[in-house]
Amino acid sequence: MNTLFTPQGLLSVIQKLKGSEEQDLRIVLLGLDNAGKTTLLKCLASEELDTVTPTQGFNIKNVHSDGFKLSVWDIGGQRAIRAYWKKYLVSTDILIYVIDSADQKRFEETGQELSELVEEDNLIGVPLLVFANKQDLATASLAADIAEGLSLHKYRDRPWQIQACSALSGEGVQDGMNWMCSQITSRKK
Repeated sequence: MNTLFTPQGLLSVIQKLKGSEEQDLRIVLLGLDNAGKTTLLKCLASEELDTVTPTQGFNIKNVHSDGFKLSVWDIGGQRAIRAYWKKYLVSTDILIYVIDSADQKRFEETGQELSELVEEDNLIGVPLLVFANKQDLATASLAADIAEGLSLHKYRDRPWQIQACSALSGEGVQDGMNWMCSQITSRKK
């Protein structure tokens, strides 16, 4: 179990949103294969990280607490599966996109996929949280450099945030989730 992430994981997000009537929140977690999406999902759910296998279809974690239901969809990132991503985007409240910060060879490919995603009708105006994962590796690019390479600044139709993290250690994950909470709270007003 990681030590840098709060023990409550996904429940800590829900507790920050406490005080409202029941609300369903749909979070879609996407990124290329081997970016660390499933590891991130397990980190958020405070599950053991010792056995993580590539997602061939999708994983979903539903958490109910304090009048909230968070549904986090982790959809495989293999090229053959990406064509089906758009089928899972209906009613998305937050898009989390995970990038392997140490795999510079695939930055162009991941940038193209992200660019196509944000143009989907079901994602118009949906807040975007980009996790620049695998920051614990010596070859990882800085989150600011990744943001520039992906031209995130051109996404003016939605709030976005890039967050450096390591899903293995949990470092940076809570910061990203705090940003997500602030976006959900501001959209409820």
